[in-house]
Amino acid sequence: MASDCHHHEHHVHHGLKGAALGQALGAAEDRCTTSQERLTAPRRRVLELLLSADAPLKAYDLIAAFGQHGEPAKPPTVYRALEFLERLGFAHRIESLNAYVPCRIEGGHMAAFLICDCCGEAAEFQPDLSAARDAASRTGYAVRAITLEARGLCAACQAG
Repeated sequence: MASDCHHHEHHVHHGLKGAALGQALGAAEDRCTTSQERLTAPRRRVLELLLSADAPLKAYDLIAAFGQHGEPAKPPTVYRALEFLERLGFAHRIESLNAYVPCRIEGGHMAAFLICDCCGEAAEFQPDLSAARDAASRTGYAVRAITLEARGLCAACQAG
């Protein structure tokens, strides 16, 4: 993070709380049922933590916050839940931060993030990567996933 950076309270994405969190978890349950997958209690808890967070979370943050009464989870429990959530498109791993965020865009897509070097916000967006996929396809390469990370300053940090 930049040394002359000022942190701001006005971020694009705040964690979900209350009814909005319940609705998002219910939608996740429905998607799992439709795809004949199970949103087990540990998977649901990790998703709940990601959805309610105001910033990307590292695995050890999830492990520490896992228990409802302060008790940490066993690391394999959290890592298996993260693997499941990524596979089903409920979460993304931001490689450069080694952290996880909930997916904010419905439907299958390539993950793309605008990461603020000042406040740490990681805003998900949906760029048009069709030219890159087409170029790869012309070489006979079947692209399975693209993750784009762009770093800079969010609007609030630029204004600060």
